[in-house]
Amino acid sequence: MPNHPLTASRRLQKNVVGPCAYDLGTPMDAAVDLDRHRYLSLATFRSTGAMVQTPVWFTVVDGKLFVFTAGDSGKVKRLRRASRARISPCDARGNVSGPWRDVTARIVTDPSVIARASAAMRTKYGGQARLLDLFSWLTGRIRRRAWIEIEVEEESTMPS
Repeated sequence: MPNHPLTASRRLQKNVVGPCAYDLGTPMDAAVDLDRHRYLSLATFRSTGAMVQTPVWFTVVDGKLFVFTAGDSGKVKRLRRASRARISPCDARGNVSGPWRDVTARIVTDPSVIARASAAMRTKYGGQARLLDLFSWLTGRIRRRAWIEIEVEEESTMPS
């Protein structure tokens, strides 16, 4: 079906759940607007100042974004050193599709917050998240999983 007239537009919209408005000023509105996307590019900073981008799954709980990753990943190490980060909607390969926003990110250790974020993640990603959780549990990686809480800052939209 590669020659279907809607193939290109479907391909461009496959990571978006609904219409987007990138000029939302409040952090809560920005978080809810980003939740319409399936992937988020999370950019953390090395000690040299170089930005490192990673496409991640994410969910929104109480106006904050939550991401999980391996506890020994580079992004976790960078965030332990400095909470400065940037986010932008993207596709599964990390191709950014919106403006960058400055955020503050931190590692979450509170089990009740992690449980709520995990439930929201399973709701958003359904069977994919459950399958990933199953394989993570079988391999023991689920115990080493780190959760990152991201707070969107006030009106910090920067050009991409």
